[in-house]
Formats: sequence, structure tokens, C-alpha cells
Amino acid sequence: MSTNDFIKFLTQQFVRYIDQPKKDRVEQRKTRKEHKPPLSVKWFGLLPMAITMFIKRK
Repeated sequence: MSTNDFIKFLTQQFVRYIDQPKKDRVEQRKTRKEHKPPLSVKWFGLLPMAITMFIKRK
């Protein structure tokens, strides 16, 4: 991908984002934030989740 193609792509994405109504942008941010994995899983992988599941099972 050449530099011109990349700049063209970035410009298209930016214009598409700006053209959306503000209400839609805020709603997209909220849904993205809700679907994030927990911080412990993001930083340390599945090990904390496995330990938590093991503890809850007993």
C-alpha cells in the first residue's frame, strides 16, 4: 500500500466518522465499551479467569 493510498483511506474513514450524527457516534462508543473484556483478562490472559471459575465452582 503506497503512502497516497493510505492517506486516502484515512481521509475516507475520517469523513465517514464526521458525517455520522453525534448521537450515533456516542452510541457506538458505549457499545464498544460494554463489550470490552475485563482488565484482568486483557492484561494477564485466561489464567485469572480460569482461577476465578475454579474458585466459584467450589
